[in-house]
Amino acid sequence: MTTLMKPGGLSRRGLLKGAAAISAAGLILPASMGAARAQPKQGGTFRVGIGHGSTTDGYDPGLWDQLYVQTFAAARHNYLIEVAADGQLVGELAESWESDDAITWRFTIRDGVTFHSGKTLTVDDVVASLNHHRGEDSTSAVKPFLEPVVDMTTDGRTLVVTLDAPNADFPYTLSDYHLPIMPGTDGKIDTSSSDGCGGYIVQSYEPGVQATLTKNPNYWKSDRAHFDEIVLLAILDSAARLNALITNEVDLIDQVDPATIAMLESRGAANILSVSGNAHYVFPMDARVAPFSDNNVRLALKYAFDRQELVDKILSGHGSVSNDNPIGPANRYFTDDLEPKAYDPDKARFHLQQAGLDSLEVTLTAADAAFSGAVDAAVLMSEKAAGAGITITVDRAPNDAYWDNVWMKKPFCASYWGGRPVEDQMFSVAYTTGAAWNESFWSNARFDELLVAARSELDDALRSEMYREMQQIVSSEGSTIIPMYNNYVMALSKSLATPEQVGNNWNLDGFRCVERWWFA
Repeated sequence: MTTLMKPGGLSRRGLLKGAAAISAAGLILPASMGAARAQPKQGGTFRVGIGHGSTTDGYDPGLWDQLYVQTFAAARHNYLIEVAADGQLVGELAESWESDDAITWRFTIRDGVTFHSGKTLTVDDVVASLNHHRGEDSTSAVKPFLEPVVDMTTDGRTLVVTLDAPNADFPYTLSDYHLPIMPGTDGKIDTSSSDGCGGYIVQSYEPGVQATLTKNPNYWKSDRAHFDEIVLLAILDSAARLNALITNEVDLIDQVDPATIAMLESRGAANILSVSGNAHYVFPMDARVAPFSDNNVRLALKYAFDRQELVDKILSGHGSVSNDNPIGPANRYFTDDLEPKAYDPDKARFHLQQAGLDSLEVTLTAADAAFSGAVDAAVLMSEKAAGAGITITVDRAPNDAYWDNVWMKKPFCASYWGGRPVEDQMFSVAYTTGAAWNESFWSNARFDELLVAARSELDDALRSEMYREMQQIVSSEGSTIIPMYNNYVMALSKSLATPEQVGNNWNLDGFRCVERWWFA
């Protein structure tokens, strides 16, 4: 079992200027997984059982919202920039990038790349792909990421992007999974098309069920995409995923129930990867509606349960306590000394009294589709909250269509985040006022002000202070309970091999298992 530590940070100079360095970068595996150190071999059908997927999934990148579509996208698409397994930025469709002031950025686009349809990649395709997420009519979840872009022009094979203020993290933005480069026609992309320039070509796709892809014979990366075929299966039930691995119906499963790890290891049924990063499990409260509109109620709930108990019982130790902070230990500006919120019934009652309440009754909706053990976590929270005069009724929702029927619809529910490689991305997509995925509908003027200022601040010390204050605000005033950072826990068949380093920026090797891994 392997736990990966914090990736190395990039210097400001490294952010402002980068060059392509595509390789099978990156794991430090135990001796029992020595096969992972062998040279990649070609061939085979790679079957992945993923604990997400919905019948409403589609090809519009602005709407992708969970691990299934993210991994499916990584198989068929390329991005301008990739986050390597060691946390560093490397060029993908952008050979290099540079900026003298962090306002005007120049990206040199790779030559000789073709889409699955045979169309040659052009800079205009890049512009069309990015513009899909911009403008008043855009429904993209990452629209806030690109709002600072005031102009995009082309100069030969160079894309010139001008921002409204300095942003040293802008290259990280372009690695976001919502921003694949797709073929453009008349300045627009086709959101009903599977056409990409990635390592695999879609043969069939039934949303929420299965996707089958075959190797792209014209893939420009000679050291990636080792499988002949990939089959991605949506298996929402954790027990069903585990059974599929044990019976050799799949080669890899995500979100392994930590309670089953000892059994898997004792039977020698699979290799376990437990990778630490910025992922975290959350319980957002709708800040627009009572009682969650009162921060004292939110604080009462934050003090009304035992965070360590959740780490021990839900994660079986494969994670760590979070202090309602969405910025994780692998982030550059992570603040680890915020005042901890241990289980404290007296403090919970105090905040209830401050809200003018003697007791509190709320409903918490959960399903294991949110994360493995979400329902059990909700029950544990309910049991502890009773000691503080808080009644939490746990509403167990169906796994199917959880993200359509519960998330951002029920006022108090379970959710999860894979984290983001930089603070600005995490805060922008989930906590800034009006963001499409601000799942608690929280708004804080000081936070919004700091977010814009920190994005433009190139003095590292000042920037660190700003991000520290933002973390403090979210922790003490935010409308999201964040009890724990969860490791990415995966189970692999004995025949599956990986590079020496597995990425911790997202699950499944940053979604890239489909092109970085192989059969031994």
